Order: sequence, then structure tokens, then C-alpha cells
Amino acid sequence: MTIARRLSEARPRLRWHAGRAVTDLVHRRAFGSLGSGTVIVRPHKLQGVERIHIGDGCSIFEDAWLASEPGGGELRIGDRTYLGHGVHLHALDPVTIGSDCVIADGAFVASSDHDRDDRHQVHGSGPITIGDRVFLGQRCVVLGGVTIGDGATVGAHAVVTRDVAPGQTVVGVPARPVGG
Repeated sequence: MTIARRLSEARPRLRWHAGRAVTDLVHRRAFGSLGSGTVIVRPHKLQGVERIHIGDGCSIFEDAWLASEPGGGELRIGDRTYLGHGVHLHALDPVTIGSDCVIADGAFVASSDHDRDDRHQVHGSGPITIGDRVFLGQRCVVLGGVTIGDGATVGAHAVVTRDVAPGQTVVGVPARPVGG
């Protein structure tokens, strides 16, 4: 293997190590709780961190947006959950994500909605509960008031507007079950 190829294919170790240092020195003191071994790499936005609780061994990659609105519900993420690049988690009503989940790049999970008369006003749209071992595909959307059961899979670009049963796979807009 050539040196050029090694450099080109190298993992982004510097960003990861910088993220680990910032997580340990800054985020660990600010968050409601932040588990051992969790690393947040160059987030886009962090808001209401005192109401955000993240378990052990989580990986949160570049441009993630984690927000708990003032006066709103908590955002809770279980152990060993992976948040890909550009994931946006927004809690006005409580948002709970289980352990061992994979939330792929660009996924959007929000328990809030904009008012129909004054679009600058937001209100809660119901709590969101995502079970353990759930996979949320790239750029999917999970709306308020939804529960996604353990081991479920949400396809890329799906819009989840109602509950998903444990182990079920859903795709489309709005998301509907597939398979048997």
C-alpha cells in the first residue's frame, strides 16, 4: 500500500481525538449526564445540555444537532448508540432513545411543531420513544407522539407519523410496514 493511499484512506483520527478531549473537558461538566466512553465530534448545535442525558459508549459524529428546548422535556439516549453525521434530535416534549441504536446520517427526530397561525411559535407534538436496537435510515423523519419498538428498522427517507411495532420494518412517506 502506498503512503498516499494510506493517508487518503485514513480514518479521521484527529477529529475523533479532538472530540474526545472536548467531550471530557467541557461537555461532561455541562450535560445532565454523559456516560463513560461517549465522544461528541464537532457538533453543529448543542442546546439545553443540562436536560440532555447520554449513556456509555455512544458515538456522536460531526454536525449533530442535539436540543432540549427551554422548559421542555429531556432528551435521553441509551448506551452504545451511534448518531451519524448531521443527525438532528429536538426535544420539546420528552425524547427517549434506547441502547444499541444506529441513527444514520441526516435523520431528524423532533417532538415539536410550529404553530399554524404564528409560525415562529412552537409547541410540543407528543413524546417520542425509540426502543433498543433500532435502526433509523438516512434522512428519515420521526415525528412527535410516536413509539418505535425494540429491534425495528426505519428505511431511508421514511417519515414516521405513527407507532412502529417491535421488529417491524417501515418505509415510505408516510412510513408503512413491509415484509412479513
